[in-house]
Amino acid sequence: MSSNKLERTNDDIQFALSKYLQDIKDPRVQKGIVSITRVRTTGDLRYAKVWVSCLDTENEKEFLKGLKSASGWLRKQLGASLNLRYTPELIFEIDHSIEYGDHINQIIKSFRESSDEV
Repeated sequence: MSSNKLERTNDDIQFALSKYLQDIKDPRVQKGIVSITRVRTTGDLRYAKVWVSCLDTENEKEFLKGLKSASGWLRKQLGASLNLRYTPELIFEIDHSIEYGDHINQIIKSFRESSDEV
């Protein structure tokens, strides 16, 4: 599969999953603000690694367990909405890039405040 088509497929999966995440009834998933930051699918479309960022969640392990338990339903919804030869198996990972970016912004802000005082 060409990389352009694979990237479009990744974008389609990301868009569809972000829509379906709102419909999950599992309370472990609905505790915070959830967003899908990126999706990477293997060339044969058998597996899709989905990076998820969740704010306001205390326990990431429980959040991942909730996503894993809902992955069958999410996969079924993907298969119904996307016209793919194979519906990929979903593998979820926590993405800490938003938290890391916020941490860097706080460091820069404190550095600017301390340099203004001098």
